[in-house]
Amino acid sequence: MRWVTYEAGDGPRTGLVDGDTVRGLAAGVTLLSLLGDGGERLAEAGAAVRRDPAEVRPLHGVRLLAPIPRPPSIRDGLCFLDHLRGCYRALGRTEDLHPAWSQTPAFYFGNPAAVVGPYDDVPIAPGSNWFDFELEIGAVVGRGGRDLHPDTAEQHIAGYMFFNDWTARDHQVRDMAQGIGMGKSKDNAITLGPALVTADELESYRRDGRLDIEVCAAVNGREVARGSLATADWSYGELLAFLSRGTELRPGDVIGSGTIPGGCLLEHVDTPDPAVFTGWLTPGDTVVLSAPALGETRQTVRPAEPVTPLRTGF
Repeated sequence: MRWVTYEAGDGPRTGLVDGDTVRGLAAGVTLLSLLGDGGERLAEAGAAVRRDPAEVRPLHGVRLLAPIPRPPSIRDGLCFLDHLRGCYRALGRTEDLHPAWSQTPAFYFGNPAAVVGPYDDVPIAPGSNWFDFELEIGAVVGRGGRDLHPDTAEQHIAGYMFFNDWTARDHQVRDMAQGIGMGKSKDNAITLGPALVTADELESYRRDGRLDIEVCAAVNGREVARGSLATADWSYGELLAFLSRGTELRPGDVIGSGTIPGGCLLEHVDTPDPAVFTGWLTPGDTVVLSAPALGETRQTVRPAEPVTPLRTGF
C-alpha cells in the first residue's frame, strides 16, 4: 500500500494511492493514528478505503504533504560509511575513519517542525552560501518498542519513503567546531514522501536479507548520484536496535538511513576551498529524488530569508 497525506482545499486528509487516484479516509483520520499495533489498523483501513472511500480524487488534483507531517521524533543515521569518506575527501581530510564509526551507527536528532512535503519549495537556510541536499531513505516506526534485537527490529517498521535533510554546509562547519553535534546546519527543512510505502509492498526488493531499493538524485535534470539501500554498512535492523537501546521508539518516529554515497553536493566538491565551489544549490534549482519503489520528490530551491545579526558580524 502507498499511503499519503494530502490537501484538497478542506484540510489535510489521509488517503491510499490507487493508480492515478487517491481514495480518502474520513476527515480527521491521520496516518499516525493508524500506526502502533503491528499493522492491523493500517491493513483494515486499506481494505475499508478500497471498498468504501470517503472521497476519491485525482492524484494530480491534490497537494501531497509529508505522509507524517509532524513525526513524534526524527532521528537520522549515518549507515553508509563511504558517504563519510567522500565528505572527508572533498574537505581534504586524509585520515582513516575513527574505529567508533564501525562500532555503532551514528545518528542525530532532527527537527519535526522542519518537515516539508515532497513538492514544496525549500528556501535556502538563512545566511548559507553552501546549501546542499541529501539522498536518503526514511523508515517509519509502526510498532513501538525498546531494546530491540537487530535480527527482528525491522519488523517494527511500517514502511519507507524518501528522506532529504537539506543541509547548510557552511553552518555545519561551525556546528562541528562547537563540538555538540548538528545544529542550525540541519534545522531548515526535512523532506518526507511522497508516500509511505508499506514494508510488505517492498519485500520483493529484498536480497540476501536486505532491501535492495535503488534510488537516484538529480539537480536541474542532471543525475548526481545513484545507489542502493542494500550497500549500507549498518542495516536498518542494527540501526533500530541501537536507537532503541535503553529508550523507547514510538509509532510514527522517522528514522533516516543516512546519505547514499555520492548523494550530496559536498561529496562532489572539486576545489580545495568549498567557498569557491560552483555547485552549491542556488535559487531556482530543482532537486529530484526518485526510485521505482518509492516514487519521486521534486522541489525548487528558493532564496533565503534575511538574517538578523545576533551581534556585530554574527
